[in-house]
Amino acid sequence: MTRSESLYIWQSGDWPNWRYDLAALAEPLARVSRAQGMLIGRLADVGMALRDQASLAALTDDVLKTSEIEGELLDTDAVRSSIARRLGVDIGALAPTDRYVEGVVDMVFDAVTRGETALTQDRLPSWHAALFPTGHQSLNPIHAGVCRDDTNGPMQVVSSPLGRQNVHFKAPPADRLADEMACFLYWLNGNTADHPILKAGLAHLWLVTLHPFDDGNGRIARAVGDLLLARTDGSPQRFYSLSAQIQRERRDYYDILERTQKGSLDVTNWLHWFLETLGRAIDTAQVTLDAVLGKTRFWHRWATTPMNERQVKLLNRLLDGFDGKLSSSKWAVIAKCSPDTALRDINELVALGILEKSESGGRSTSYEIEAK
Repeated sequence: MTRSESLYIWQSGDWPNWRYDLAALAEPLARVSRAQGMLIGRLADVGMALRDQASLAALTDDVLKTSEIEGELLDTDAVRSSIARRLGVDIGALAPTDRYVEGVVDMVFDAVTRGETALTQDRLPSWHAALFPTGHQSLNPIHAGVCRDDTNGPMQVVSSPLGRQNVHFKAPPADRLADEMACFLYWLNGNTADHPILKAGLAHLWLVTLHPFDDGNGRIARAVGDLLLARTDGSPQRFYSLSAQIQRERRDYYDILERTQKGSLDVTNWLHWFLETLGRAIDTAQVTLDAVLGKTRFWHRWATTPMNERQVKLLNRLLDGFDGKLSSSKWAVIAKCSPDTALRDINELVALGILEKSESGGRSTSYEIEAK
């Protein structure tokens, strides 16, 4: 098949011989490497407890956002509790979790904390099985832990209603997957000339291209990228979330993937997008680290002040970045208490100088942590 007759990169005659212009990528690659080093260096100057808190924040974001990219919303408290338990971080009362949350956490945690361990024919399907513990996605059966067989037709990424579908991508046929996956894993686990950060971007793209499973391919591809980024960090802890940045730029993510799939094996543009997005993820991590340090200073200051469990919970929600304005009615809902109890909790904290009335106005009184 000639290039003019083919539509997708996996149909190219020289597939999978990736090409890219290293000179064109040199500047963004240097920026990302420098930003990585600055973030890791900054964290080296704080204690283990703070590093654990920063890792907890980053991993929580990663798990939530890699699912949100696919339209699945997980419970934030459940995810945070699941990761805190694995890290041994005390966050007070742990929220209940379920097997869906545990499955995504298992995959992301395994990728990040065991980055130096080879990705094998057994380990990759185990991630897929963890994502689909019941063997279903909604009401649709999923062949969990095994590659797709295309019984119901070729694997396609489509949009629009049935009958007017727009095909964005079609994956290689199932009968090629055994050889394709063997080639991919041999490259991934071997020593190549690719810079480790570029290799993470290539691995992400390569697995998305193969689309080896019935579902969950995007989440698994991002986890594979995370595994290779963990190798570049040289640490089993993760302090930034590429998935969270991809979620913020979701439309661009899907656009660049589609253009790349329908382009040539020169993937310079994809890698440039990957580097720029990773750089923004690391920049955001610096802001998150500021918040972690601020939260630690806050609790150090008020460590000897008696507070009830509801007050501790709501203050942590504020410190973690509360969505919207905190009113007494929202307090009552989140803390599962009466409006009178909520107002009493708030007034006690206002009297202590911990909370203050927000100056942002609005129809109802709202509160925020007092600026010092």
